Parts: sequence; C-alpha cells; structure tokens
Amino acid sequence: MKSISYHRGEVAVQEQAGTRAQAAQLAPILQTELPTPARNFLAAQPLVVVASADGQGRLWASALAGTPGFLQTPDAYTLRIAAQPVTGDVLQANLAAEAPIGATVVDFAKRRRIRLNGRARLSTEGVTVALDEVFFNCPKYIQAREWQLLPGAETPLAGPGATALTPALQTWITAADTFFLASAHARAGLDVSHRGGQPGFVRVLDAHTLQWPDYAGNGMFQTLGNLALDPRAGLLFPDFGTGHVLQLTGQAHVDWDADHAGAFPGAERLVRFQLTEVRTLLHALPLRWVFEEYSPFNPPVEPA
Repeated sequence: MKSISYHRGEVAVQEQAGTRAQAAQLAPILQTELPTPARNFLAAQPLVVVASADGQGRLWASALAGTPGFLQTPDAYTLRIAAQPVTGDVLQANLAAEAPIGATVVDFAKRRRIRLNGRARLSTEGVTVALDEVFFNCPKYIQAREWQLLPGAETPLAGPGATALTPALQTWITAADTFFLASAHARAGLDVSHRGGQPGFVRVLDAHTLQWPDYAGNGMFQTLGNLALDPRAGLLFPDFGTGHVLQLTGQAHVDWDADHAGAFPGAERLVRFQLTEVRTLLHALPLRWVFEEYSPFNPPVEPA
C-alpha cells in the first residue's frame, strides 16, 4: 500500500486554518486500496455521488443508484458501479472515454461516509473505477435518513440547461440540508465531498451566486485545498422526497475574512459559488428517504 501525501493546496489551507498537525496525524487514513470494512460498507449502500469533468473542463456531480450490491469490489483496487447515468445526465458523455472521477458514498442512517477517486470507464455493464485513493470521512453534518426503493420508478426527465437560477430553484437550494461538492486537482484527480447543515445554511445571493459557511471538520481540507489551486466546482442538490436532482457547475472561492464568517454561526470561513450552468433531472433517483433527525453537529442558521 503506497502512502499518499497532501498536495500543496491542501498544505496551504491546513497552514492557514491552523490544522497542519491534526492533518498530519490523519494522513495514514488516505489509502490506495479498499480495506475489508470499506468493501463491506460499499456492498450495503444504494447510492453513490460521482464527480466528473465535461469536454469544456467544467465539473459536475451526478448520482447513481441501485439496490445494495450494485457497488461491487472484485478486488481491493477496483470499484464497479452496476448502473447507468440517467438520460440527460452529463456523466454519460463525460465517461465516453476513460476519465478521472471522484466518488462519495454516504450511509445517511448510520452517519458514515467514504470517499474514493480514480480513473473510470463506462460500459454496458456500468462504471468501472481503477482506484487511486480511498478513505473514510468524519460523520459530522449528516442528517439521519432511512432509504426506500420505489417498486416502480418513474422515467427520468432532463430539463433544459440554464445559466441562472429560477425562483423555484432558489427555493429548492435554500430549503436544502445536504448537497455534494465536486472539485479537482491536476495531480490528485477529482473529488466529491458531502456538505450538510440546517435548512438555509446555503444562501442564494442572486440568480447566479450561492454562499455557504464552511464548518469545522477533520482539518484535512481536500476540497478547499483543491479550490485553492483550481476554482472549478460542481454542486449536486438531491431532493430526498421526490428523487429529483439539481446539478450546478461553476467556480467556487473561499472567503477567509473572519468578520464575514462571524455572520454565520459556527462558520470558520465562507465559500462563494458563481454559477455557469444549471441542470434539473426529474425522477433521477429510484429512491426516497424518510427524514429522522438533523445532525447534532449542525450549527443554527440565522435568517438571511
């Protein structure tokens, strides 16, 4: 098993945030192969979120779902996803040739998550990923939900792409307690991470701009480290009650001004996202989740 070192963007953010020692202690969790607990964890999950890049280099986050067992690990270096991108998802075109991807799998009920990245190819059998990095993530800010598989899922329907958020999409975003954030690094590849908080923790500043607080985490800063060197970002907002998903691509920048962060309870810094394109995929997921409770780690949210 090869050791994985932090890249210079991660190191710079760790130093600026004062978590360099903490991150150094956690570095051994960054693995190049799947340990047995990870393989067992993946086999029991019905959802994976995947980061990919399109032909223009823009980042997107997509969701793939199936009955438990659709995430297969034939060996410690390979993940097979026995599912196809839904019609209208840019993931299908993005994986037309072998390409880097990032992936995150979250067990919402047990508040566990794992992140993986590597190189993927799409075939008639699904997506096969040759893994470069695997690690479990902290359980903070995961809202507890139990999933259900619909016996007869509705046909997915892709809405037209747009360059601005309609009022309905703005309402969707401000009501969200969970989203996923794709980022990239030239050497380390693509990554997708989970973000959670009380509804309203993501603010819509205008039809093209979002802002959210960055809360205390494990201090490793894979996502912010990527953004420090490459502002490209992709967001995925799932609607757990309908199976719809909202995909956004654009650029994200970190605001380190302590006074600005002070306006958001629990925030250590802020992230601002500028939209390039937004896509809506209706009935993209054959799953529904029953909400149980918010994470006890969620800071309160004050009205905008």
